[in-house]
Amino acid sequence: MSLAALLPFVVLIGAMFLMTRSAKKKQQAAVQMRNDMQPGTGVRTIGGMYATVKEVHDDTVLLEVAPGVHAVYAKNAIGAVLDDDEYNRIVHGDDLTADGTVVPDDASSLLDADAAAPRDDAKVDLVKETEADGAEPKDGKADGEAGAK
Repeated sequence: MSLAALLPFVVLIGAMFLMTRSAKKKQQAAVQMRNDMQPGTGVRTIGGMYATVKEVHDDTVLLEVAPGVHAVYAKNAIGAVLDDDEYNRIVHGDDLTADGTVVPDDASSLLDADAAAPRDDAKVDLVKETEADGAEPKDGKADGEAGAK
């Protein structure tokens, strides 16, 4: 067997080794993040729920999901441990921007006062004209006419 025939197998085994190594590093980082949780930190579960850690046990975590509402979750269900600023911004809506920029809820506040006011000369008639008002019937025939086949 020649070296050229073995090269694809060696490359494939090397790629598999590198992929499993990076996945293992990510898994170890997630385990370390879950082990570093402290009471009082904000977390996001893998289901997308935000809560505050109250107690940390070996395999479980007691989370406060609302004031006075507690739930027990498996440590594996914690998707991310959030820093205080990010948790307060997401859960409490605290605006922590340094420049004080506020994004409006709708676009009406972005328009000038003159442009936002309706103009009388730009009215559009949105009433549909009926046959009684003189509109042409859809089939092109007047009332009472029968179509020949």
